[in-house]
Amino acid sequence: MIEIIKKWLVTYYPELEKAIGDSGSLLDVGCGINSPVMHLSKRPPRLVGVDGFQPSIDKSRSENKHDDYVCSDLLDIDKHFAENSFDCVMALDVIEHFPKEKGFELLEKMERLASKRVVVFTTNGFQPQEEHSGNVLQKHLSGWSVEEMRQRGYQVIGVNGWKPLLGEFALPRFWPKPLWILISRLTQPLVRNRPEAAFQILCIKHLGQVNMDPLESQVFALR
Repeated sequence: MIEIIKKWLVTYYPELEKAIGDSGSLLDVGCGINSPVMHLSKRPPRLVGVDGFQPSIDKSRSENKHDDYVCSDLLDIDKHFAENSFDCVMALDVIEHFPKEKGFELLEKMERLASKRVVVFTTNGFQPQEEHSGNVLQKHLSGWSVEEMRQRGYQVIGVNGWKPLLGEFALPRFWPKPLWILISRLTQPLVRNRPEAAFQILCIKHLGQVNMDPLESQVFALR
């Protein structure tokens, strides 16, 4: 029973782990201070973090969350790494911080650097967020839809429950917040394969192969 409850309440990290798969090398674009890589049960042998905010790099480095770091404008990642130099390139809570055209540019560069897969996590549509923690890069400048990610060849999974329940920083819109966090997580199984209804979306692009989640394959077959 406990394991069943965990599957209902904690879904993001297991989904992320499946998305990264057997990658032997991972480039964490926009790694920040609290990258989700620290929650992976098995870290890739080579793990590199890139961020444009030096204090975030310094904090993450002090906690040894990655094997190596680069402080750089994220749109310059192709100046630091060669094409196909990582099995997996991921950007979690990143592309919404760029204007739309720059976000597409970042995706294109990530897809060139990856040899197996690209993993992107973002809000489902535009979700306002202002800068914070002294980091002007934290402001949201764009929103991304399920359909446009699918058009770029990404498998899309709904994450963090039903969209109307959450707001800025993925916090509940209603009080008491602990109750609504629980309610939001209980709705996760309902939106996983209906990402248009989810608050956030996890997008996976398999390069050079067709490797879609079986349930989503059924959804596409019905389209």
